[in-house]
Amino acid sequence: QVQLVESGGGLVQAGGSLRVSCAASGSSFIIYTMGWYRQAPGKQRELVASITSGGTTTYVDSVKGRFTISRDGAKNTVYLQMNSLKPEDTAVYYCNSRATTPWPIRPKDYWGQGTQVTVSS
Repeated sequence: QVQLVESGGGLVQAGGSLRVSCAASGSSFIIYTMGWYRQAPGKQRELVASITSGGTTTYVDSVKGRFTISRDGAKNTVYLQMNSLKPEDTAVYYCNSRATTPWPIRPKDYWGQGTQVTVSS
């Protein structure tokens, strides 16, 4: 089992910045990817950004150039630096990790509890 604990988030004015963090813990696991999803009221959850164990990053088009995902492998922590925030970035942000036990290898998705990010206009 992998537990994901998120921190950060909150309320910020448009144009401001926030950073959210997610720390993974548990017994004996291998993380393939970590990332952030978000879900706004009345909308489907969408992938915002992800990063592989090798450092390859992916971003949804709407955040490219504004958000940066990074990872501290030693701490099993992923960060999402959000700059130039817009009201449309308002959502609950969920940390995600795809991980497996060393044996048997059974990749599974794990989720954090979510953290609210609100951008006021």
